[in-house]
Amino acid sequence: MSYLVRAFARLSTVPRSALRQYQNPKASRVFSHSYSSPTLHPQVDEEAEDMGKDKAQLSLKVPKGTQDWEGKDMVIRDRIFSTISTVFKRHGGVTIDTPVFELREILAGKYGEDSKLIYDLQDQGGELCSLRYDLTVPFARWLAMNPQIQNIKRYHIAKVYRRDQPAMTKGRKREFYQCDFDIAGTYDPMLPDAEILRIICEIFQELGWNGKFSIKINHRGILDGVFAVCGVPADKIRSISSAVDKLDKLPWDDVRKEMVEEKGLSEEVADKIWDYVQNKGGPEILEKLQKDESLKDNQSMQKGLSDMELLFRYLSAFNVLPFIEFNLSLARGLDYYTGLIYEVITEGSAPSSSSSTAHSLQRSSKKVSSSSKPPASRNPDDEDRSADPSVGVGSIAAGGRYDNLTEKFNPRALVPCVGISFGVDRIFSVTKARMDASGGTEKVRLNEVDVFVMAFGGKGFDGMLEQRMHIARTLWEAGIKAEFSYKVKPKLPAQFKAAEVGGVPFAVIIAEEEQKAGKVKIKELGLPEGNPEKEGVLVRLGDLVPEVKMRLRRKGRRDGEEEEGIDGVGDISAETEGLKIGARDPVVES
Repeated sequence: MSYLVRAFARLSTVPRSALRQYQNPKASRVFSHSYSSPTLHPQVDEEAEDMGKDKAQLSLKVPKGTQDWEGKDMVIRDRIFSTISTVFKRHGGVTIDTPVFELREILAGKYGEDSKLIYDLQDQGGELCSLRYDLTVPFARWLAMNPQIQNIKRYHIAKVYRRDQPAMTKGRKREFYQCDFDIAGTYDPMLPDAEILRIICEIFQELGWNGKFSIKINHRGILDGVFAVCGVPADKIRSISSAVDKLDKLPWDDVRKEMVEEKGLSEEVADKIWDYVQNKGGPEILEKLQKDESLKDNQSMQKGLSDMELLFRYLSAFNVLPFIEFNLSLARGLDYYTGLIYEVITEGSAPSSSSSTAHSLQRSSKKVSSSSKPPASRNPDDEDRSADPSVGVGSIAAGGRYDNLTEKFNPRALVPCVGISFGVDRIFSVTKARMDASGGTEKVRLNEVDVFVMAFGGKGFDGMLEQRMHIARTLWEAGIKAEFSYKVKPKLPAQFKAAEVGGVPFAVIIAEEEQKAGKVKIKELGLPEGNPEKEGVLVRLGDLVPEVKMRLRRKGRRDGEEEEGIDGVGDISAETEGLKIGARDPVVES
């Protein structure tokens, strides 16, 4: 009896959290034996060993639709972030941050058919929450909670989550970054909208994508007017709009079939819609719609046409028109858009379809036969048509005007908004593919260290560790990026190898004799034979910092790496040098 009392006393001291951890039969027997007897039974020892084996067989991988970022990919992605945020700040943007998850009711009913892609978190007996689907709805919620803020230019760079079918090399993932810029406030019509489109052009120009992107634009008022005039019932407009939005991926026959057989639209009405949505081009499309007598009595249409007329004027002033395609099939599936809508596609990013836009963007690229079998993808999550990372990623940025979203959260906080969201992972996929093709990836440095501090000596050399540490500290205090070997007595070839692997451009070399004279050697690594500084230059220790800075500036000028932006990673395109927005041929023929 005393044995049972002691065993029960030991068991009663175990935390409940520990009890909950042991729910499988093997674990519970191990647990109960360990707290009821002084020694483990042999069978329990065997079961504990089996549990260890099960643990050893754990499959180590990231969840489907996610990835670890490392090496040169991280460097390239960070430069993309830097380029985008620099342009945002140039236009007066201020950043805010919101929680990665929101109350489920905040996100509900905002995304139309895409609502099924929202990640709902498990009910923990408290508030029902979901991971954010985008950065726009959380921003609108923030505005509604802060009604004193009536105007703001806001940008936000953060991860979002969608239960989409992933295609990793195309940048379509379940966890990915978005970079958003929004202008909130009441202003004269279309001025903020035009600036957003200008921002798009500046970002892709600075990413080195000159002549390789196009901005498709449309207006929800025009699209709704077309549907109304064609005879689409009011309760079907949003679902028909979602079907039309698939024209960049599917041929008209497939979209028409969905409208008629799945949405219940008559064939006559569907054919009328096609007469309109197949139109694409420039300002001449606007003129064509303005002359259409059947559209003159539709208020939604006339408001949209008035907005677009202003927009084309402002885009001309901003020198953005060469990049614009007025495309009546662009619908954008999200329910909160109320006016201008747009999305950006780039050469190679348009999905395979019968779309003439995709054809025009790829007209200078190598054609691939649609009958040829695509090569197998190395990633089992990739199920797109091509294994080429630059093909089939879809739109790389998209947005529009959403004037009523804040009102859904707070009727007293009606703040008109217009914005753009950049899909960084998709931009990265295309950028990396182009860099690989041009050899630019080879130029990417894994770190930004400018100087490797080395030492060498003859017999009895002690490594000069403290001297190396002192010089490294001196360089750090001067704002110079520097490293040294963590070995007490490193060999000189190993030190040069470490600098070479890191792509470090300069070495500061300490030698015993030179140190006694108060001098060190600065050596630029990788200089060709015959260069007068190939073997390095001796400088006084007191002049080390200004001498290093002078050589860094000189190398920067020589390599053309002073400018910030993605071009510093590697030459993505030779076309980028000296070009300014508007100083090139239009991407889309009007």
